[in-house]
Amino acid sequence: MKMNKDSDVFTDKLEENLFFLREHFVHSEDFILDYAPLQNEEAYLVYIETIVDKKTIEERIIKPMNIGSMEMKLAETFILETNSVKEITKRLLEGSCVLVRHRTDLLLVFDAKSPTSRNIKEPETEGVIRGSHEGFIEPLSTNIALIRKRVHNQNIKIKYFTIGFESNTKVAIIYLDHIANSKIVQTLEEKLSQINIDYVLAPGHIEEFLSSNMTIFPTMLSTERSDRTVANILDGRVAVIADNSPSALIVPATFFTFFQSPDDYNSRPQFGSFIRFLRLVGFLITVMLPALYIAIVSFHYEILPTEIIFSIKSSLEYVPYPPLIEALAMQITLEILREAAIRLPSRIAQTIGVVGGLVIGTAVVEANLVSNTMIIVVAITAISSFMIPITEMGSSIRMLGFPFMLMAAMFGFIGMSFLAMFVLIHLCKLESFGTPYFSPLSTLQFSELKDTLIRVPLPFFKKRPRDTQPKQRNKKS
Repeated sequence: MKMNKDSDVFTDKLEENLFFLREHFVHSEDFILDYAPLQNEEAYLVYIETIVDKKTIEERIIKPMNIGSMEMKLAETFILETNSVKEITKRLLEGSCVLVRHRTDLLLVFDAKSPTSRNIKEPETEGVIRGSHEGFIEPLSTNIALIRKRVHNQNIKIKYFTIGFESNTKVAIIYLDHIANSKIVQTLEEKLSQINIDYVLAPGHIEEFLSSNMTIFPTMLSTERSDRTVANILDGRVAVIADNSPSALIVPATFFTFFQSPDDYNSRPQFGSFIRFLRLVGFLITVMLPALYIAIVSFHYEILPTEIIFSIKSSLEYVPYPPLIEALAMQITLEILREAAIRLPSRIAQTIGVVGGLVIGTAVVEANLVSNTMIIVVAITAISSFMIPITEMGSSIRMLGFPFMLMAAMFGFIGMSFLAMFVLIHLCKLESFGTPYFSPLSTLQFSELKDTLIRVPLPFFKKRPRDTQPKQRNKKS
């Protein structure tokens, strides 16, 4: 009987099994069938040579074959014995080596994956001064090992999903079973199971299926730091990690989660609180400062001292267009320079920063295209936006500054006030997996303010945050 592609299991005929495997990978020239007799019986080693380690095959698979078939199952690279076509195909594509034997339908699977990943190092976008410098890398198994290295707990649960009809990307969710909220875990599992996509190449592909796309604010925390991920898991949150991606998505996330950094907890509480407060001030400056400048110059110049008014008016005397156009042009130019610096090599990016910050800035002022005051406002705004520890939140608040500038140019402080109220209402209505996004302020839980606007000393953290909805709120002493 000829095996076809719809078969569920292999047969006990070696020729049929080999024919099916050849047919299944017919256009793959890196698919290898090596003749490897096992105790005078016909057998073949099957693997994809571009994703396996030949040295591992020779030393840890072929050598035990010369001893006997029973010793093969005791080899350290042995994974499982199966006759499932689906399982064998999956294992081959993951970098395993399969032994096909005569007169048996059970195929032996061995781990022979090539170690092609980069070394563990600190993430460039989430640097810390004092603390762990280990960040996630691309292999899923390594990232899970970094988490287990820090959490020696039998209650940690890891569940795997396969997402992407073409890419078949392996995705894991990680949580503490006795702490994480069961409803959040169930909701996350359902959403992952319902993802309908051809391929997953970045965490953003998964995030768009799991979170709301009707807001500019990120509702899932994305991080490349293993210590930050572990801290959130211990608080009752759930981490989502995809293979070939050096980052984790953490749910649920609140607005204030994006302003927390490992440095806050590795320094004195007074300094940690000061830095946390500065980040929130930086958020307000990034969103409001250009709009405030436009509103004051256009409508409310009387609130400034007379000396400052004369200084601003003198710098605006020869600028041929209104402050809104001035602000928009400088903010867009800044975004262009920022994007160019990201895409270019690091040495050239430094040159772009100097050219953009000094040469262009000086030239536009001398040409009377932009006022001196606007250069100062845009520079302070740019610096403030870099204070946000999480890149996604920094991008969101930079975007939020543009509608505030438009409202300030049309209606002054009144327009800014109405837009600020709209944003505040939106933050209060927003949820992340059933958790109020702007909690504890939106829910008026003042006892939960220990780790929001400021950071109190660690001995006062006797309970886990309420926004994670944990099964156990009390921390054991």
